Amino acid sequence: MRVTKAVIPAAGMGTRFLPATKATPKEMLPVVDKPAIQYVVEEAAAAGLTDVLMVTGRNKRPLEDHFDRNTELEAALEAKGDDDRLAAVRASNELAKVHYVRQGDPLGLGHAVLMGEQHVGDQPFAVLLGDDLIDPRDPLLTTMVDVRERLGGSVVALLEVPPEQIHLYGCVAVRPGADGDVVEVTDLVEKPPRDEAPSNLAIIGRYVLDPAVFPAIKQTPPGRGGEIQLTDALRALALAEPAAGGGVRGVVFRGRRYDTGDRLDYLKAVVRLAAERPDLGADFVTWLRAWVADGMDGSGS
Repeated sequence: MRVTKAVIPAAGMGTRFLPATKATPKEMLPVVDKPAIQYVVEEAAAAGLTDVLMVTGRNKRPLEDHFDRNTELEAALEAKGDDDRLAAVRASNELAKVHYVRQGDPLGLGHAVLMGEQHVGDQPFAVLLGDDLIDPRDPLLTTMVDVRERLGGSVVALLEVPPEQIHLYGCVAVRPGADGDVVEVTDLVEKPPRDEAPSNLAIIGRYVLDPAVFPAIKQTPPGRGGEIQLTDALRALALAEPAAGGGVRGVVFRGRRYDTGDRLDYLKAVVRLAAERPDLGADFVTWLRAWVADGMDGSGS
């Protein structure tokens, strides 16, 4: 069955970015001149997933406004003949059909995914976490969708990380598959201590899931932090007979990823993406080099 639907959990409070996120959803923080969430929806649309469900919470209304029409703004830009900005404004509401559901209680990623059951039904679907931005030149999600459509089951994105960082992620045990970067997942564990991690392959924020994940989530008790962990539900599918959900595979990602969930990495993402922009990059890099060469004393213009 073709994958056409995506679920984007966006109910978090963004406490690491306070006070900026006191009244503004973290997903709306700009990465250069687009909110982080738009990059994620663009990635889904580029992979052919144009039916998007956002799982939101309180104070997330700006997300709905961003992906809706703003007829007054469009009319003003059209009257001024500002075609470039008009196109940029319209782009966000033309990417996909975006639906919304509130999570209510913050009971973990597994619970957020479960909120999509009614919308998804018995179809496979993707889950994209907004803190991970994947460079469009590295079509990770498209590859994962292809693996699901060829082999069935569920697919997770994996990244090799230094052993001292593995406790920050869900982690997998694997065995090689027929394709070098596509592996069979034999076990999963959420944020293991370094000395207990089965590998240095961390799960990052892209999933393509079989609908069998929904009953698995319902049978998953709360784990770390009292939350229902998606990793624990996927572990049940990985350990079950293949007929129960097709098993779990991983795609080892070796491309460009920008983490916007951490303040330092967020700043790095802004700098890297700005430096690569054809309209900003040359001038920005020239200024940045001069500023660093001058000792970053803040006196540059």
